[in-house]
Amino acid sequence: MGENALEKFSPAKLVSFAVGFFGLQFAWQMRIILSGPVTENLGASPFIFGLIWLAGPFTGMVVQPLIGALSDKTTLAFGRRRPYLLGGALLSAVALVALPNSELIVNWLSNQLHLPLPALAALFFAAVMIWILDACVNIAQGPYRALVPDVVPREQHSLANAYISLAIGLGSVVAAATAPFLKWAFHYQMSIPAQFVMAALAFTLGMIWTCMFIKEHKYTPSEEEKSEKFNFIQSLKDFFALSPEVGKICWMQFFTWIGNMCMMIYFTQYAVHTVFGVPDLSGVAETVKASYDSLMLAGTNFSSICFAIFNLVCFLIAIPIGVLSGKFGNKKVHIISMISMAIAFLGMAFTKNPVAVATLMGLSGIGWASICALPFAMLSRYIKAGTEGSVMGIFNIFIAGPQVFVCTLVSWFINKCAFEIQGIGVNYHWEYTFIVGAVCLIIASVIASRVKE
Repeated sequence: MGENALEKFSPAKLVSFAVGFFGLQFAWQMRIILSGPVTENLGASPFIFGLIWLAGPFTGMVVQPLIGALSDKTTLAFGRRRPYLLGGALLSAVALVALPNSELIVNWLSNQLHLPLPALAALFFAAVMIWILDACVNIAQGPYRALVPDVVPREQHSLANAYISLAIGLGSVVAAATAPFLKWAFHYQMSIPAQFVMAALAFTLGMIWTCMFIKEHKYTPSEEEKSEKFNFIQSLKDFFALSPEVGKICWMQFFTWIGNMCMMIYFTQYAVHTVFGVPDLSGVAETVKASYDSLMLAGTNFSSICFAIFNLVCFLIAIPIGVLSGKFGNKKVHIISMISMAIAFLGMAFTKNPVAVATLMGLSGIGWASICALPFAMLSRYIKAGTEGSVMGIFNIFIAGPQVFVCTLVSWFINKCAFEIQGIGVNYHWEYTFIVGAVCLIIASVIASRVKE
């Protein structure tokens, strides 16, 4: 079906389109907030935690381009993209339930096999579950982004991506705020395993909803398309041949995501260890860990509240950003949004005041709303029909690739920035990650200013 024949989406249909991303982001937000406490409790140092986070970028660089290309050629009766959306959600749900129960599962396996397992077996199992979770999120995410040019008219691409940004914000708010709200309103502390189960349900049910209400047009590949085999190098060449501006957008995205992931990966550790002053607990005795339980919980809840504020701002600003970008252009709105995020990061690097940190997280939410929508809208005008999945998959390399830098060099840097706490052990300067993030966001803004619209 030609692009001109695509039916215009009503607001209700745009909401149904975005519900699946609500569930995806709900699950991803839970992974962002709670994977640190889970793995640290199993013995992960800052550097090991960074290496575990490599799951995201590696699977993103490998899985998304491959799945994107496969989805371009998928001709199942269920749809072209929907099998990947639903399959990714169901597999992610299994990993989400298993991750916080890693120690229990490993102990059960040890008893069943009558074999003593190494002390770090539970940490290894948790790392594997994180890798599976990240791979499955990528399986769903790439085809989901490709669904926009598939079924949405070109003039509504920015708006559709804005609704996705809205869903990302709302999903993250609900995921982050549920446990602190229950604690505040009903004096009930939701357990970490229960929060992961909640995320598994949200991801699965959200994707089922979108798959039910968004119908894909029947895709019949030409004989030439049937005979084509996926060639990554050629796909990469074709991608950059789309326009000279594509390369600029990719470099903009590269530095944007170094900056963004400096916050996403390390904020919970920053909240617990810098704002609340909890020392590193990865190598201390169980009695020492127990003495910090309440402060650790307070720091984790504070992190959840900050992420809720951050994503609430994203939720509130998502549609206005879509409207403003339509009036003033994607580039100008995106630059202003990234600069606001850089300012917020610099503020967090130099304060430990919880109120100030929460306020600055709200300011950085403006940048997050733009990051979730406008780069994809900037790129979508260059996509050729029939290549949506592979283009979005390759574009994801410039989201996933920067995370390798953050997970290795930045985590190594933080690991080197230790300081002694007399009589207890060490802590780390987690706030330094925000300085790195701010610098990268400013570089991304400069590159964005050179993109021609």
